Amino acid sequence: QVLLEESGGDSVQSGGSLRLSCEASGYVHPSSSMAWFRHAPGNEREGVAGHNVAGQTYYLESVKGRFTISRDNSQKTLYLQMNDLQPEDTAMYFCAADLRLTAAENLLRKDRYAFWGQGTQVTVSS
Repeated sequence: QVLLEESGGDSVQSGGSLRLSCEASGYVHPSSSMAWFRHAPGNEREGVAGHNVAGQTYYLESVKGRFTISRDNSQKTLYLQMNDLQPEDTAMYFCAADLRLTAAENLLRKDRYAFWGQGTQVTVSS
């Protein structure tokens, strides 16, 4: 069992920055993959950025160049640095994890993750 707890969500103005964190507790296998997803009202949950233990990352096209995903050396803490935030980035952001190594091109697939956090709200005003 893996428990995930997100933090760092806030309300910011357009162009601002936020750093989200996700702490994983329980057994996190060395081959685990982790990712950030977001869910805005009226939209489906979408993958934003993913990271596997091989150090590969994968990003949603609309956040490339603005968001950076990273993990600490213990592989148990996941971060999402979000710069130049825009109103369309407004959503509940969720951390997801799985004990399997996921290929980079699959890191944003919801069905690849067995464990999910409760989410942290990001609101961007214009």
